[in-house]
Amino acid sequence: MKFVPLKNVLTFIRGVTFKPDELLELGANDSIICMRTKNIQKELDLTSLISIPSHIIEKNDEKILQQTDILISSANSWQLVGKCVRVPQLPFRSTLGGFISNLRAKPEIVDANYLYHWLVSPNIQHEIRHLGRQTTNISNLDRVRFLELKFPLPPLETQKQIAQVLETADQLRKDCQQVEQELNALAQSMFLEMFGDPVTNPKGWEVKTLKDISRIQIGPFGTQLHKEDYIESGIPLINPTHIKNGKIIPNSKLTIPLTKHKELPQYHLEVGDIIMGRRGEMGRCAVITEHEQGWLCGTGSLFIRPHNSGIFSDYLCKLLSGKAIKSHLESESQGATMLNLNKTIVGNINIPVPSKDALKMFSKAQEILANNIHLSKSSYYDSLFNSLLQKAFKGELNLKSIERA
Repeated sequence: MKFVPLKNVLTFIRGVTFKPDELLELGANDSIICMRTKNIQKELDLTSLISIPSHIIEKNDEKILQQTDILISSANSWQLVGKCVRVPQLPFRSTLGGFISNLRAKPEIVDANYLYHWLVSPNIQHEIRHLGRQTTNISNLDRVRFLELKFPLPPLETQKQIAQVLETADQLRKDCQQVEQELNALAQSMFLEMFGDPVTNPKGWEVKTLKDISRIQIGPFGTQLHKEDYIESGIPLINPTHIKNGKIIPNSKLTIPLTKHKELPQYHLEVGDIIMGRRGEMGRCAVITEHEQGWLCGTGSLFIRPHNSGIFSDYLCKLLSGKAIKSHLESESQGATMLNLNKTIVGNINIPVPSKDALKMFSKAQEILANNIHLSKSSYYDSLFNSLLQKAFKGELNLKSIERA
């Protein structure tokens, strides 16, 4: 496949600058909508718009956004610099602010959708971030180095075919994400239907404090686990950032060696434990399975070991991650800059304890929902889509085979 510098296929358009006191009311005479980094989400976010005087663009039509333009965050936190979004057909004139830039595809050379999918592919996003220049808390896109990136350029018709395949696959992935979200919402509704609100306890279940039905253990202190103890590809430790949507996603670069692991046996996780983040966002919980057995509870987490685990652990995890307990923890937690839980706060949580029959019914319902969620697992389709992206931009897609399918 032919590769060319990125500058050969697009026009790089900088955003405009303006002063805070130049902002106008939306829809004001002689104004124009101005997009900001805040608007660069998975889709162009049109819920938070600002207006600036039209004269700021100085009759420069190049600064007016067009359908199929690609906006890129060019000055942002390191994790977000390089983030891209496509511009759809808009019902108003708009331009772009100083912290973002516009990548306008040259239509005679490159298909805009093909360019977009290349830009947002994980490998290229990683590369773009590492081109940035760091200044205090802000990373700036290095325009010169960015425009020298090698871009795969098959014939225009082939680009359009590849883009269509990626569009279809991406839509399938989004559909699966939507189904998964709806199933998770159904799981929460089912939980409340079966057990009732944990605060008002309309079912009249026996109520016990968490400390009476489990062992609660805060993660190791900083004096027990130092930065220099971390290695790559050792035994994972679980901090709040590794608990996402009820699942544990470890960081292979944030692990400890076996020797250090043996020094901290009281923090080893067992099947049926509930790992909970105790800093920052409240309610992040996950049940430890056989896969995570023996991993280490991180300093920013705590674990709860129920006297009766099994399905009760699943019930307890759902309860602790629900809105009612989350609100309770937010009101009870300590810390001016970051919410923080301690053993006493967690131990004093009132837990409705359902009957064995109710837990058995919950177990069966969980199993049915889990099977359906597994079938629509968005992470699986994310992985497939990313694999498809890599093949597409290496020239490894068999387009004729796809067309026949």
